[in-house]
Amino acid sequence: MTLGGQTPINLAKRLKAAGVPIMGTQPEAIDLAEDRDRFASLLDRLGIAYPPSSTAETLADAKDVARKVGYPLLVRPSYVLGGRGMAIVYDDPDLEKYMLEATKVSPDHPVYLDSFLEDAIELDVDALCDDEECYVGAVLEHIEECGIHSGDSACCFPPFSLSDALVERIRSITSDLALSCHIRGPLNVQYAVKDEQIFVIELNPRASRTVPFSSKATGVSLAKYAARIMSGEKLRDLDLPPVDREYGYYAVKEAVMPWSRFPGADVTLGPEMKSTGEVMGIDDTFPKAYAKTRQAIDYEIPMTGTVFVSVCDRDKRSVGPVALSLKNLGYDIVATRGTAKTLRAAGIPCEVVKPISAGHPNIRDMIVEGRIAFLINTPKGHSSRGDGSQLRSEAVNRGIDMATTMSGATALVQAIAALRAFELRPHALQDLA
Repeated sequence: MTLGGQTPINLAKRLKAAGVPIMGTQPEAIDLAEDRDRFASLLDRLGIAYPPSSTAETLADAKDVARKVGYPLLVRPSYVLGGRGMAIVYDDPDLEKYMLEATKVSPDHPVYLDSFLEDAIELDVDALCDDEECYVGAVLEHIEECGIHSGDSACCFPPFSLSDALVERIRSITSDLALSCHIRGPLNVQYAVKDEQIFVIELNPRASRTVPFSSKATGVSLAKYAARIMSGEKLRDLDLPPVDREYGYYAVKEAVMPWSRFPGADVTLGPEMKSTGEVMGIDDTFPKAYAKTRQAIDYEIPMTGTVFVSVCDRDKRSVGPVALSLKNLGYDIVATRGTAKTLRAAGIPCEVVKPISAGHPNIRDMIVEGRIAFLINTPKGHSSRGDGSQLRSEAVNRGIDMATTMSGATALVQAIAALRAFELRPHALQDLA
């Protein structure tokens, strides 16, 4: 059941009631992890932190939750896959719109409303449990900040910015959760780390889409061992390598997006999954591994030229170091008026360019004329259907690379610096085992 994704998880209880034997994690354990109220009670008993949250079945209930928890909120249906119907809401009009959508997606289950942790680091953990011991196969650090669906976010193994002590705490919490939920097989736990505090986002009592990447990155076939555990074997008999061993390399997973096949669709990343594939890069540093993933997606990263920079207000404080790095790498910068004001205040020269709505000549004209190497453009909220959307669509149509989050922009600039400094060489997965 727990190697087949969300659909068999949703069918588990009915199958067992019909007399079908269930291998591995039982429906009662699945329900404990999937039921928001029961899982929150478990976290309370274990003393494990989680974002303030509640459930709602009506818009009135949801507004009551918003008043208690506060905006922004992560609104999501229960018992769905791929972040379907999920959104970050910032005010009452947003909430009204997305409560309607969420109840359409999962009409027989309540809607979850979680406090959204802005600027937090998100982690994915893939593990195995036999209801006696837990083996944490991989702790993956997301490149994009919390709020981007794990299927769309780039991620790195081992974590590149977290201390060993924090990673060990993550392993300990994962073990406590797996044993308390009586997992027998694979599991995935998603965490957020903000100001060194660890929050549990959710526990999936099944194999996650990250299992293939985790297995390749660590050299441990998690699906194979999960199947053996579900068949009755114990972790102590599987001779698995230590979880805290040194690796000497970094493995990065990047999502492949279908933007070019859907002209006019907004390319902004968010909590609803949009990717259709993924690539992997391995090297001795994170920037070099990330650079390989960008090349694998077939984006050309121009080593010279002009970069367009336009970020929303919440990103203006963090755009300076990225823009300064670009300037030091020899790029010219053009920016919209608000972003240009921030850059000039930091002593970073840039040219002001008109947005599309302000008439010609504007930034779209520069893209059409081939004068823009790549873009850094972060949207204002969960959706942006104005100039930003048109701009990002134009870039996709012309095969121009872009970053739509500040963390993604930082990683992209580091990758460019690595490409300039080093000749990238292939690394065989067989050499990592």
